Amino acid sequence: MKRKLSIIDIAKQLNISTTTVSFILNGRAKEKRISDELVERVLKFVEEVGYKPNVLARSLRTGKSNIIGLLVESISNPFFANIARMIEGNAYRNGYKIIYSSTENDTEKTKQILSIFKERHVDGYIIAPPEGIEAEITALVKSGSPVVLFDRFLENVPLVDFVGVDSAQSIYNGIKHLVLEGYKNIGFVTLDSLQSQMQDRLHGYERAASEFKLAEHVKEVSYNQSSENIVRQIVSFLKRKKDLDAIVFATNYLGISGLRAIRELGLAIPDDIGVLVFDDNELFELYTPSITSIAQPINEISDQVISLLLKRLDQPELDVQNERVILETDLIVRNSTSQRK
Repeated sequence: MKRKLSIIDIAKQLNISTTTVSFILNGRAKEKRISDELVERVLKFVEEVGYKPNVLARSLRTGKSNIIGLLVESISNPFFANIARMIEGNAYRNGYKIIYSSTENDTEKTKQILSIFKERHVDGYIIAPPEGIEAEITALVKSGSPVVLFDRFLENVPLVDFVGVDSAQSIYNGIKHLVLEGYKNIGFVTLDSLQSQMQDRLHGYERAASEFKLAEHVKEVSYNQSSENIVRQIVSFLKRKKDLDAIVFATNYLGISGLRAIRELGLAIPDDIGVLVFDDNELFELYTPSITSIAQPINEISDQVISLLLKRLDQPELDVQNERVILETDLIVRNSTSQRK
């Protein structure tokens, strides 16, 4: 196998110093008053031999890798996929590249990925954190690494920027809409999770149930299981709760499983049961009947997340107070919650 060229090899081939080659490849030729002719000669040679710099070595020399680590729950989830795409585009326009991975809400996997990011000398971290990584996030912050959390917050790590939505108020608004449409027995299917956003959504349901004098019907399912198992659990829940006239799903993937369960039971939407889902999905607009949902402001979340991180990266020496940005959602009313006769 042909040996990969190094800066030393290039310098020897062109009979110039390795320092000169380094300055040219790192865009510091004008600063160091290196002639345009020499710059052109080096760049032409580099192109001819197909030289690619060692990113890790360069980061050790400069202290910057121009790479941002992004951790999400699941890159296959449309919400996280869209967030990642927009963050990546914004980062690229500002001279940074993104490496990202899915945690699958697995604490140990998350810890391992964070270790890999550290080994890659990423400049900053954007994380939708699972439970149990408070110590790792705290260590990153104490080491001076810029960190922005989004979607869910870690109460025991206060010295970190955060971007999210008001999940509790969003679910409350959704329940209020159902009540105004005449629904009286409203179920809530959520994850068995202590994550802040899931707890907030449950609290929003409980607050609405209390205020509107509704009986509470809550079904919690675990995250780490197949969609088929989730469908079976929702089917069982609906069989036991035959008096439900509406159901709210706390995530879009629970909503999709819920629609499969409702179809399996032969129930008609909205005649037999109304449906509302937190976190919009294009499927809900195309489904027949179309599904009422709570849409998160993906563009705003992405912009706020990358803006906060870039501010920390551009001005690391400033002792700026951490920011907590809470954005509003949008209740998109569709046919699945039509007024009951």
